[in-house]
Amino acid sequence: MIRYLLLFFLILSYSTYNLKAQQNKTSKLEMGFFKNVKIFEQKRGHGMGPSEPSIFINPKNTNNIVVGSIIDFVHSSFDGGKTWETNRLKSSMGVWGDPSITADNKGNFYYAHLSDPDGTNWSSDKILDRMVVQKSTDGGKTWSDGAAVGMNSPKQQDKEWLAVNPFNNEIYLTWTEFDRYNSQNPNDKSRILFSKSADDGLSWSKPIKLSQFEGNTLDDDKTVEGAVPSVGPNGEIFVAWSFDDKIYFDKSMDGGLTWLKKDIVVCDQPGGWNFEVPGLNRTNGMPITGVDISENKFKGTIYINFSDQRNGENDTDIFIVKSTDGGNHWSSPKRINQDKTKTHQFLTWMSIDPKTGFIYILYYDKSKYTNALTDVVLAISTNGGESFTNTSISEKPFETNEGIFFGDYSNINAYNGIVRPVWTQQDHGTLSIWTALIKFKP
Repeated sequence: MIRYLLLFFLILSYSTYNLKAQQNKTSKLEMGFFKNVKIFEQKRGHGMGPSEPSIFINPKNTNNIVVGSIIDFVHSSFDGGKTWETNRLKSSMGVWGDPSITADNKGNFYYAHLSDPDGTNWSSDKILDRMVVQKSTDGGKTWSDGAAVGMNSPKQQDKEWLAVNPFNNEIYLTWTEFDRYNSQNPNDKSRILFSKSADDGLSWSKPIKLSQFEGNTLDDDKTVEGAVPSVGPNGEIFVAWSFDDKIYFDKSMDGGLTWLKKDIVVCDQPGGWNFEVPGLNRTNGMPITGVDISENKFKGTIYINFSDQRNGENDTDIFIVKSTDGGNHWSSPKRINQDKTKTHQFLTWMSIDPKTGFIYILYYDKSKYTNALTDVVLAISTNGGESFTNTSISEKPFETNEGIFFGDYSNINAYNGIVRPVWTQQDHGTLSIWTALIKFKP
């Protein structure tokens, strides 16, 4: 009997130790970490989309989340992303893709997109003649007609992205202006522009040119593209973009009034930002800029997340660089994906939690497969980007088809441990966008 009691206590002690170890291992992850939710799907032949999703969490009510997807979809949730309502966005200036969603600290949402004022897209000379920013004061249910930004016909405005200054609610927009999109004329150029609104998106400042160098208009490596603005802890505005196999950086210390006279070269981007991945009709490695504005020890660190093919055309990888001195100097690129394969990781996006400073990087991953199957991976860093944990978050792989437009980006947003990625899937000719219900405890 004593022997059996001793054995019982040994088993109990071992089980308790294992349980505590497992609890410590997963203490920061809540149950349902991999719970996937389909936001919306549309069968092939019913119009373009949905793809190129953009997502943002309402900082005033984290149960309220809004997603935009091309060409003109808006998706809203009021239960943290468990259920979604989908509508079509309308504006008198037209809605033509490249959705970018953000929210201010009053809980207002803003949806930026390209224009199509005649409603005939590429058949019209007015296509892309401006960007449009629409506002919602009811969590994404209804939207204003919008305000025009950067109208400069016949020049064309493309690849825009929004950011809100959380300290004064100013809204910032950066984008690429083309003298004429896809022009073979060497005199036609592209440049990075900036505009801001100080009145909740009602009016916008005259655009300011940021890029020291102008590129061509062929939507390729020698075109300046990929400008994503981000706001620092003192209201600084930081932005990076790709051009001619390099990543360039600019900043403003006075709310966007003035910028550096000479752009800073962050790092090389071997092979450029435009490259091929099997199963996709096009893809890119454009940079995503983010800043830690939390109160942790990494506060003020600037991060740039991107991808390239420096390791070969059959080996696309995800990278991050960082600066701790306001962007004057940058670390060497650190590879995020930890696989040892010659495969493709692509279409990355980054969000830095403004409350915790944790870094969340989302990307597509083909490292487990020899065919077109693809996973969605989330990389997390809690130590200022020194190391990352990579975890597949898609419940099942999906197969990409280069005959179906997959879009140019995914997206992710994090706020106080609530993390909502958003990505595109292709299943038997049907496009859909998905999120995962993730909570990462500080």
